[in-house]
Amino acid sequence: MSRTIRRRLLVVLVITTVIAAAGVMLAIRAAASDAPAVATENVTIDVPEGPGSAGQVHLDATVYRPAVTPAPAVLVAHGFGGSKNSVSTEATALARRGFVVLAWSARGFGASTGQIGLDSPDYEVADARALVDWLAKRPDVVRDGPGDPRVGVTGASYGGALALLLAGTDRRVDALAPEITWNDLSQALFPNTASPMPIPATTPAAGAFAPDGVFKRDWAGYFFGASASGPGGLCGRFRPEVCAAYVQAATTGGPTPEIVQLLRRSSPAVVAGNITAPTLLIQGEHDTLFGLDQADATARQLASAGAPFKLIWYAGGHDGGEPDAALQEQVGAWFDYHLRRNGKDPGTGFDYQVPGIFGTRTGVAQRTVHAPIYPGLDGVPVQRRKLAVHGEPQPVVRPPGGSPAALSSLPGLSSALAPGAANLDGVAMDLPGQTATFSTDPLPDSLQITGAPQIRLRVAAAQTNTPAPASEAVLFVKLYDVGPDGRRTLPGAAVAPVRIGPLAADGAPTEVTVTLAGVVRPVQAGHRLEVAVATTDRGYALPPQPAGYTVSLAPDGHLAVPVVPGEQAAAPLPVVQLTGLGILTALVLALGIVVTLRRRHAEDADPGMASVPLVVSGLTKRYPGGLTAVDDLSFRVEHGQVLGLLGPNGAGKTTVLRMLMGLVMPTGGQLRVFGHRVNAGSPVLSRVGSFVEGPGFLPHLTGAANLRLYWAATGRPAADAGIDEALEIAGLGHAVHRRVGTYSQGMKQRLAIAQAMLGKPDLLVLDEPTNGLDPPQIYAMREVLRDYAARGATVLVSSHLLAEVEQTCSHVVVMHRGRLVAAGSVAEIVAAAGIGVDGVAARYQLEEAFLQLVGQEAIE
Repeated sequence: MSRTIRRRLLVVLVITTVIAAAGVMLAIRAAASDAPAVATENVTIDVPEGPGSAGQVHLDATVYRPAVTPAPAVLVAHGFGGSKNSVSTEATALARRGFVVLAWSARGFGASTGQIGLDSPDYEVADARALVDWLAKRPDVVRDGPGDPRVGVTGASYGGALALLLAGTDRRVDALAPEITWNDLSQALFPNTASPMPIPATTPAAGAFAPDGVFKRDWAGYFFGASASGPGGLCGRFRPEVCAAYVQAATTGGPTPEIVQLLRRSSPAVVAGNITAPTLLIQGEHDTLFGLDQADATARQLASAGAPFKLIWYAGGHDGGEPDAALQEQVGAWFDYHLRRNGKDPGTGFDYQVPGIFGTRTGVAQRTVHAPIYPGLDGVPVQRRKLAVHGEPQPVVRPPGGSPAALSSLPGLSSALAPGAANLDGVAMDLPGQTATFSTDPLPDSLQITGAPQIRLRVAAAQTNTPAPASEAVLFVKLYDVGPDGRRTLPGAAVAPVRIGPLAADGAPTEVTVTLAGVVRPVQAGHRLEVAVATTDRGYALPPQPAGYTVSLAPDGHLAVPVVPGEQAAAPLPVVQLTGLGILTALVLALGIVVTLRRRHAEDADPGMASVPLVVSGLTKRYPGGLTAVDDLSFRVEHGQVLGLLGPNGAGKTTVLRMLMGLVMPTGGQLRVFGHRVNAGSPVLSRVGSFVEGPGFLPHLTGAANLRLYWAATGRPAADAGIDEALEIAGLGHAVHRRVGTYSQGMKQRLAIAQAMLGKPDLLVLDEPTNGLDPPQIYAMREVLRDYAARGATVLVSSHLLAEVEQTCSHVVVMHRGRLVAAGSVAEIVAAAGIGVDGVAARYQLEEAFLQLVGQEAIE
């Protein structure tokens, strides 16, 4: 990172910290003096168990009462797997604005009884209507008529769908704010984005919503796994029909008419055309569960019903984080105006957030763009920029069982990780032989993608005898942003699954329009857009049979990219008034952070060691239970050395290497690589190539294909890989074009060494590289390591084979029981032990020295 960029980042940090500190002090002051009082009351509300049943379900609920009543009411529904406690923050904030708030645990969640029906009209939606009845009887709630409380409803995901379903079936709802939710649950869980005919997409993110989709196995499994507690195991908290539908879908990978009907009944698509209440619709731009196409469909239905609505796309979602405080403020303002008749009209229209662009000389911050109406709803089709796409017909295969599979996202992890951590924009991985790619030319100017692009493709069954030609194709289409350096980014981790069939048995192609997943992505000039068509994706249920296809562009196979012009909205920064002491405090806090970062940067980089490949100082690793794996270890590795880390099994060698690679955190001490202190993910580790704890390759791919796949997964430019040079050093010859499954152990070890050499690292770290090799293979490996060091690099080898270290390495560090025993050149170690060539054969001198240094018990 250049000094100029660091200086700019520090300035931004100061400004951000001042604003944050000011906001914190303002919040503290408000909490201490001006915050309206909120009283809470825990209640149990009994509702009918369901149609045809005389039983009851007990809903665990909490009422939040404002300081002044009577007041309008707001129902706050929680997301799947949550409870009333999950929404306490939102409920309290709304109560402080002057609303009577009712939060409850849906049936089957929290302390509520009953079974989960997936927002069924007969169960959860009926429960919500009963809650409106309950509010109508309360004297602290404003009523618009007998049995008609003035009420709004909000919720996210599971709760957002309930808000739409309630508003579509109960006209007493006066305003609603659903967030990151579905329109058609059958399409959300079984998406199919292919259509035989061109689709006139009049709105930016209109989905194909074709039948017979591909099951989102990982997302569905996450929900059932997270909510299956209770008597009965897997189905303990679900209604039998819901559980049966999941089991069948997970087993077969496809929907049946009964499953579709069940999911459709829980879909706002059925009732959204009845909604007339003002609606604030919020959807995430990073959401592989409920994409932008779901909100697009709801918006079109609301428009057809004449409901006033505002649509917001924000830079979050199930993969990128829940709506933040600024969005929740908009929810509060929406209810203020439409329920309390208070505040400024929030208006209608369309807002979307454009992610920032960083890592360039002229970075661009995230911004919000406003359009007065959601494009396409005024009768004018959305603008689309057509880009020429190039690429020859390409064969692709799906391996038996669909394994290994491509990786696009990690469903469900956003709730467990920091916001955005589950989003794999930069590390999505396609597999060689399974993916066809088609690319535009570098863009002459920048492009703002806002919605779902479309492309026409042709797919044909491969004409092979084994297996028989496929009768249908299940494919996954993605759109990458490719920089001039070859780095590929998958915006939003977005994937468009398609099921195409029937395919012609004679190999004639079937032509379809594919609507890619909706995204918001600023594409810089000089970048390319690349369409990837893969046969596998880890997040979806895949046909178990192997299959082959030929994928090509249709004659009119351009890429149509939606563009939504608008005005940049003003950033909603808080207006803060601080005393002189408050400003001084904020500035001191900001200055302290800056000084700390500067000091930490100074500590993390020692210019005096910039030319030293590795310095280990006082390194210690202790585990619970009293085990000390590494104890106060110190040594240096100088430039050009081949250094052997020597010791018996259990000496702590592998633990040292794992700490060196940032995989294990030391208990004490430190490691410095080229002067930089090593931590998890340290940038300096890009200068280190490693092979630790055995090779792992995909056996059905060639050696060269495995290396290309590994390098692509790093996200670094292909031109920097140096694959040919690494293979030359490893000496595999024509074997690199054979499947790795046919390799001997020695060949796999040499391929692993070549993988570690990719990118031409300055420091090569190898753990037991000669394990399992016969004498000729060991000799060849020895030459590989010497050759690499002779080219100006440094090699660190861990081994317990004394004679091999003596013949391979120029220097040795001897460990025993986690501690340093000796360090120096091989000759120095031998001389220190008093071993001479007169008494011991030359090749066994180090072995004899080792035994004298650590004792006979080291090898017993």
